[in-house]
Amino acid sequence: MKVKHSLPIAIATLAVAFPLTSRIASAASVEENAQLCASCHGESGIPQEKTTPIIWGQNEGYLYLQLRDFKSGARKNDIMSGVVAGLEKADFKALAAHFAALKWPNIQQPSPPKDVSKAALTVIGSIGCTSCHLDQYQGDGTTARLAGQQAEYLLKTMTAFRDGSRANNPGMSDLMKAAQPADLGPVAQYLASLQVIGGKGNQ
Repeated sequence: MKVKHSLPIAIATLAVAFPLTSRIASAASVEENAQLCASCHGESGIPQEKTTPIIWGQNEGYLYLQLRDFKSGARKNDIMSGVVAGLEKADFKALAAHFAALKWPNIQQPSPPKDVSKAALTVIGSIGCTSCHLDQYQGDGTTARLAGQQAEYLLKTMTAFRDGSRANNPGMSDLMKAAQPADLGPVAQYLASLQVIGGKGNQ
């Protein structure tokens, strides 16, 4: 049976009793569910941990697909799988639209040294990142925005695609296998330092 919680009860339960494993409920409003997401992804769009992705301003189609994949098990994450267990397709769409409409936070990650940026651009050019993520790495539709994402999360994700521990995008796995492990750190640093010009991502 699905139970609708009031927002104060839901937040109290999350913060005190089950901070990482609480489910968000299909019966709850998108605002209530989004409040629970904020416990990890940040009240102002800045995540609590550097390996947690920014989702404010992320592309709607991409967010929807990730929620769907966490629910189906195509993307593995014990915390997220538990969080979305009570949600349905309509909830995924509502949450994706909610977070996509918010402004991407500028967490002011520093630009890497010139030699690191040069190395990153060489790798990016060789594996063709811009063919999907576009020239400013803002992505589109079901493709993720990379510009300004947390460097630690980007590195973690690229590594997971490369070693197969993230398997919900075979194309990305193939691309990451074409890069060497030492190449991924510079790419993550370079992409993290960027802020998209124009649109909701501009700061």
